[in-house]
Amino acid sequence: MMEKSVESLLTLDEIIEATGGIHVMGQVDGENGFCFTSVHTDSRDIVEKSLFVPLVGEFQDGHRYIPQAAEKGASVVFIRMSNYEKDGEFFKNISLEYPDIVFIAVENTMLALQNAAARYVEKFPHLMRVGITGSSGKTTTKEILVSILSQKYSVVSNPGNLNSETGLPLSVFGIRKEHQVGVFEMGMNRHNEMGEISAVLKPRFAIITNIGTAHIGNLGSRENIAIEKGKIFDHFHGFGTAVIPKNDDFADFLADNVEGKVVFYGDGEDPSVKFVADLGLDGTEFSVDGKKCVLPLPGKYNFGNALGAIALAKVLGLDSESIVKGIQSMKPMFGRSQVIKGKYTVVQDCYNANPDSMEKSIDFISSVTCRPGQKKILVLGDMLELGESSADEHRKAGLQAAGAGASMVVFVGHEMKNALDSFREKNSSAVSLHFEGHSDSDIESAVDEIRKNAGEGDIVLIKASRGMGLERVTERLLEEN
Repeated sequence: MMEKSVESLLTLDEIIEATGGIHVMGQVDGENGFCFTSVHTDSRDIVEKSLFVPLVGEFQDGHRYIPQAAEKGASVVFIRMSNYEKDGEFFKNISLEYPDIVFIAVENTMLALQNAAARYVEKFPHLMRVGITGSSGKTTTKEILVSILSQKYSVVSNPGNLNSETGLPLSVFGIRKEHQVGVFEMGMNRHNEMGEISAVLKPRFAIITNIGTAHIGNLGSRENIAIEKGKIFDHFHGFGTAVIPKNDDFADFLADNVEGKVVFYGDGEDPSVKFVADLGLDGTEFSVDGKKCVLPLPGKYNFGNALGAIALAKVLGLDSESIVKGIQSMKPMFGRSQVIKGKYTVVQDCYNANPDSMEKSIDFISSVTCRPGQKKILVLGDMLELGESSADEHRKAGLQAAGAGASMVVFVGHEMKNALDSFREKNSSAVSLHFEGHSDSDIESAVDEIRKNAGEGDIVLIKASRGMGLERVTERLLEEN
């Protein structure tokens, strides 16, 4: 019995047409001679029948890893035309050793990845395409929405927060025929990155969580951030639905640029959704059409994320019963408002940090009521990519931390020195420490100090940008549990 042939995500003709590339090397034997079933930009992730896209950055050129990709089973490889012209022997030698790999020369490998991904999305005209963006809360909103929509539809979404100029294109290659809805988080940290990835997905439904100051160092102002975020609506052409937070001061600015329907959301906007109680570390209780619902993520700010997801879920036909069931089945994501109970109660929120999310985290921990004898300890790490505003934003974080009711605050990272200084100006009673670096030894020293001051049951908030790796604090604290 003949083995059934595996269908390629795109044909050779589709790839060539989408990228403007040239098939320069590699054998293609008949209809079944060209095939790739996954797409990767990291050679370590390559499996049999992969398309490998070597990216070229400021300090790294992915073309050097093509031999490793070939050895692991890549069947198609994009190569930059200038690299091919400059070092043809390198590529020809690889092709001689692996004659079945199809090499396609393109002008720019990242742009080729985006264009190939856009062509792939076009193969699914009936897919309901949803984009989610904002300065903070994107991933949480995405996960809440996916959990709700999965009660009715077959849903595909980005794994983790693969939402960038390369992450979004890689994510859409996960779409399959059985999927009815695609929910994709879309991030940006430079001019027109949203325009590029919006052209890949062409969302017809979009949620904006907020317009904050994340990446303001690259974009200059909140208005510029709003302009860039608004490019998520670029492909509505009169048929899309934009879901916008009413309490954001850029709400009307965003709505004015929507060529389609606008749905505002926020506390009180939808009379069928009523806030009941902030349950602190246990989440938020509210009702949907009178049905009790508990969002199991701490922090009332996550209720705001849920409201955006609920608003779009209703547009897509979900009833209140499905909405409640979807929300209550939510599981905390790594590093995002995780509450881990042991000897200490650790609130781990160190997957990402910017001024907006830092403010919300400190505000939340401030609102938590301690039982007699229970203390709060804050571990705050650098917020990265803030540019010229970094010192000011870290000083603001320090001032806010000073009023959080914590018995101890540990500041980690070079930028957090600014937070320490402003903290000590306002609060001289709490223990405050600063660690300039975030090496393993720095983390170990910080944990030693926390252990000296923390008692059983104390609440420890850990908040920082992902690059600081502060989950190591949690790991070491949990060793005592």
